Amino acid sequence: MLVIADLHVHSKYARATSPSFDIDGLAEGAKIKGINLMATGDFTHPIYFEHLKQKLVKSEENGLFNYGGLRFILSVEVSLIYKTNEKLKKMHHILLAPSFEIAEQINERLKKYGSLSADGRPILSCTSPQLVEELMGISKEILIVPAHAWTPHFSIFGSNSGVDSVKEAFEDQADHIYAFESGLSSDPEMNWMISALDKYTIISNSDAHSKEKLGREANVFDLSELSYKSLTTAIKTRKGFVKTYEFYPEEGKYHYDGHRSCKINIPPWESKKYGNICPVCRKKLTLGVLHRVAQLADRKLGFKPENAVPFQRIVPLPTVISKAIGKSESSKLVHEEYNRLILYFGNEFAVYEAPEEQLRLATSTEISSAIIRVNKGEIKWVPGYDGVFGELVLDQSPKKKGVDKLQKSLSDF
Repeated sequence: MLVIADLHVHSKYARATSPSFDIDGLAEGAKIKGINLMATGDFTHPIYFEHLKQKLVKSEENGLFNYGGLRFILSVEVSLIYKTNEKLKKMHHILLAPSFEIAEQINERLKKYGSLSADGRPILSCTSPQLVEELMGISKEILIVPAHAWTPHFSIFGSNSGVDSVKEAFEDQADHIYAFESGLSSDPEMNWMISALDKYTIISNSDAHSKEKLGREANVFDLSELSYKSLTTAIKTRKGFVKTYEFYPEEGKYHYDGHRSCKINIPPWESKKYGNICPVCRKKLTLGVLHRVAQLADRKLGFKPENAVPFQRIVPLPTVISKAIGKSESSKLVHEEYNRLILYFGNEFAVYEAPEEQLRLATSTEISSAIIRVNKGEIKWVPGYDGVFGELVLDQSPKKKGVDKLQKSLSDF
């Protein structure tokens, strides 16, 4: 069975999240995107946890739940803030649980480290090793995955994380970590430059706070049976893990280095010239994912490890349509063109997988050509930096400075 899974989302009980983002909102958005296995997000929040128990029906498949024909898996992202050896560490981790009973036990354990009702993504005064030890004491079936592993803040490998490896982060509990999340500002190709990461599976998820952002990254599995165990086994072993759908990393909001307030957006080799100091305000630059990967890399860009899960780069369809027709993503015309494509193909992922001939029949030359170019990687970007998302450049004229996706500049840093 082919499964498209988004395993990291949030609910309306998390900060800066759409008020319509409950199980109904998640289910509605998932069907439009083509997702058939959806994370619940935020199961530690007491009100949302009751909502989940009321809405979700245990499916025949062990460990998964059903709502409106869509399968759900219990998930939450936790924010850990703690000190070790006088160093402040801030890390986000995704937790997947196989049952409401186990999720309830998780909530009982975690509430001693912080308020679970304050935010759907709770802030816990707990170390990463402590977290894993607590969870493994409940059930070995719980899956712990470091979230958006490279973002400068709140991640395992980010420039402000204070650690350089999974072992450093999780200490004597590191053997319980099987995977990490690439995040929007990196892709597998970048992670393959670091040999120490070969043993960990790379998963990709949307980290969505609204319906429109669902599935901007996702995982594709081919499972003999759809169950919690078969899914987590595929993640651990990579057997049945077909591919990930990935943001172009330049699109992520922490790809390049920079200072948003100073409008400084530069690659790491430029930051190096400035001593990683902003040339405008003379404060430290926010060092992006590209910079951090280059610091830890021991291989050239282009190396592919054995048994690596393949990936496919995508751009959210409204963004492509917007750039193709020169209208805002929120405009009526973009909305209408998007809906036409969804009606024609059934969902957004089906658009990415469609043959070129079918795309040309389904929509205008401008839009179909833009989608084809995205699929081929024949595009440029103004890369994201310091919390600002990257901008897709389809216009071939030299008006706007962009970075060619095909340029392997990281190899030279």
